Amino acid sequence: MPNKWTVFSIVAVGVLMATIDSSIVNVTLPVIARNFGSALGGLVEWVVIGYLVVVAALLLTAGRVSDIVGRRASWGWGLAVFTASSALCGAAGSLEVLVGCRALQGVGSALLMAVSPAMIVGAFPPHQRGRALGLNALVVGVGISIGPTLGGVVVEHLGWRSIFYVNVPLGILGIIATVKLLPRDRPGSRGQVDWLGALLLALGLGVLTAALSFGSELGWSSKPLLGGMAIALLALAGFGVHVRRVNEPVIDPGLFKNRVFSSATASLLLSFVATFAVALLMAFYFEELRGWRADRAGLLLTPLPLASAVVSPASGALADRIGSQKLAASGMLIAAVGVASLSAIDETTGVGRLLFGLVVIGIGQAVFRAPNNSALMGSAPRDRQGVAAGVLATARVIGQSLSVAMAGALFAAFGGADAAGALREGGRVPRGAAVVDAFLRGLHAALVGCMIVALLACAAALVRGRERSVV
Repeated sequence: MPNKWTVFSIVAVGVLMATIDSSIVNVTLPVIARNFGSALGGLVEWVVIGYLVVVAALLLTAGRVSDIVGRRASWGWGLAVFTASSALCGAAGSLEVLVGCRALQGVGSALLMAVSPAMIVGAFPPHQRGRALGLNALVVGVGISIGPTLGGVVVEHLGWRSIFYVNVPLGILGIIATVKLLPRDRPGSRGQVDWLGALLLALGLGVLTAALSFGSELGWSSKPLLGGMAIALLALAGFGVHVRRVNEPVIDPGLFKNRVFSSATASLLLSFVATFAVALLMAFYFEELRGWRADRAGLLLTPLPLASAVVSPASGALADRIGSQKLAASGMLIAAVGVASLSAIDETTGVGRLLFGLVVIGIGQAVFRAPNNSALMGSAPRDRQGVAAGVLATARVIGQSLSVAMAGALFAAFGGADAAGALREGGRVPRGAAVVDAFLRGLHAALVGCMIVALLACAAALVRGRERSVV
């Protein structure tokens, strides 16, 4: 048996790589867009969306694969794919190639995310698992918090390609440690993988988010867009029928018969739709409209995840005492206030006002997520905890991908994307210029859309009723 802290350290390397990568791209996207002559809207969004859609589609399937082939093999292959695709992202010569390599990176990330909790739980005795999982959550929080600042500094001094190349040496070290220090484990089962379910889910999510992100360019009533929406709805409907007919589906539909579980899942998904794209929008605001350097933009974005990380432990402890319903609803109401604050900014808004809005959103996220996740997991039977954790993670990444698509579509539809391109070509524009007004109009529309979804998440949290833990 390997030392438990050896296993934790190896897992921490992979988790840190994946979590930093998930937040570092937000501050880098304006630089990538400038490099390829694009703006927020359409294909450039897929540098983020492509990664998230693949993770969402494969996460539950990856967990099932690890049960069949073993955790060590899944972890090793996840590190190998993530590391190799990171190098390919850094070397991408076109936006299309970069999006494809980011999708491949999502395959590796799904394998890492699916197996990491099981590796930690398997390495520690029962009385130390809570501590170990708490430390793993700390690693996640650190990765998300340092991502924007690290990304800004690295991009400013080494270029945008370096944010992908930095994963390569870490990944190689992780692969060597996995091969040398982790023994082969016996597969837990010989069941089948629901590849058809994974394919239908991937097709439905991918085409749906593509239709949303390209709607402004193609026209919302155009035949390609309407055809894409029809394909997405058919695929998702087919997925819904399929999971009720197979023995080991990607998602267990029986879990959603529990009102608390279904409400907590819906409010979780909506919460990420409402808040994930805010950092992306603000990165474009900082770098395109205000003309600030990427390192400064990254530093200004850091308070959002940092506030969330600081408040989350207290929020989780309070939920143990008073339940999740009111806390979760209050959290999304707080987040909505923060988004509303940012939806009124202009090109002269002070840094203090900007930080206030970001910090309030971070606090709202923390007040919502720990109680909501506790209710979601507590409402699932003990023998379905792994499946419930997979549903939680899948809802998170689906919400993130839809958030980018929705915000990008609104930003482009109200003229923000074209204005960002004009700002890039013309440099700083005097206050009151039409291009500034267009940029702000698009930004405000996208943020108002996020605020409305946050209120919907608040409503979804309120309808769950009083939760009763079944574990």
